Amino acid sequence: MIVRRVVLDEVQIPARADSINSPEVNYALHKLPVGGKQGWTQQFDQVPKTMIQVEFDNGIVGLGESYRGIPRELMRAVAKELIGADLRKLNLQALPLPAGRVYDGYECALTDALAKSHDIPLYQLLGGKYRDKIRVAAWTGHRTTEDASRKAKEAKALGYECIKFKCTVTDPVANWCRAISEACGKDFWVVLDPNERFEIPATAERIARELEEIGNVLYLEDPIPRWNYDGWRYLRSKIHVPLSMHVSLPYLEMGQMPQDAARAAKLDCNDYFHFNGGIFAFRRLSAFADLFAIPYSHGSELDFGILEASYVHKVAASALGTMPSDVFGRLIREHDLLKQPLEIKNGKATVPQSSGLGVELDPAAVEHYRTDHCEIEA
Repeated sequence: MIVRRVVLDEVQIPARADSINSPEVNYALHKLPVGGKQGWTQQFDQVPKTMIQVEFDNGIVGLGESYRGIPRELMRAVAKELIGADLRKLNLQALPLPAGRVYDGYECALTDALAKSHDIPLYQLLGGKYRDKIRVAAWTGHRTTEDASRKAKEAKALGYECIKFKCTVTDPVANWCRAISEACGKDFWVVLDPNERFEIPATAERIARELEEIGNVLYLEDPIPRWNYDGWRYLRSKIHVPLSMHVSLPYLEMGQMPQDAARAAKLDCNDYFHFNGGIFAFRRLSAFADLFAIPYSHGSELDFGILEASYVHKVAASALGTMPSDVFGRLIREHDLLKQPLEIKNGKATVPQSSGLGVELDPAAVEHYRTDHCEIEA
């Protein structure tokens, strides 16, 4: 299987109206710097992504999707390196590609192609699936209390058992959770993700004490900075709200490493993990968490359908991938670029059963949202 052509389509897809923040608290949510702009200064749907199609000499096309904000020149440079490569001779666990955010989209395309060549679903390449459906959460950003309650009710009406909020220390999260409990009942869960912005253990402890009384928080994700392992241990010993540590390997430039999971487990810092990474990087992280009996979920950068399909396969093939993952389908974006969306019902995403990722790109949608097109051939 020789790579003959790579097609790159840069796209920018707006969020649906009312899917991100309340107008009163309309914070930017893209964490990383882009170009000359600092992190937390751009809304995520303002940052483009690239759809990848790797075509082989036997007619198979592998589908991939980049993370946000990868420069066109880098995407093209990696594509040129792949031309002429023989997929059957590549080690998919350690591809000869640059490390970092550009790696995972191409890994997805090559893995999709190999699974298609064997006419098996991608999860079979990972050893098989533990479950036919994976738990997923609804999602939204920063909200007023009234809007938080409304979005939770909307999610429950769609069958979700859980909704995740972005938040900071200034958000009235206890008021949110109290209003949600009253509107949706105590069996509807809330995940709060401050992205480390509760800042210090004392603040996180104070907020967690309020949340304990309400009783509907499934877990706090990254309440304080990663480097403060002593603070994580202190919090876990003092509060009853579970803690989940987000280990996001695409954030390598921000210091997030696979070793974070090992150190956290050794120090008994957290109840759960929330993992982001490529297909085989996630496999390594999940296998480690399995050994320590720490359940986990899969994170997201508010991605489109190709990467989301890979997440579903990865979690299905992982023993303790039992926590609600970030797979939002078309809940947030205007489109996910799939001909047929992933099936998400009652808070669970069904694992695709056809070969490879089991999904198809929608060419008309790609063309509609395209901001750049490039074809690189042998």
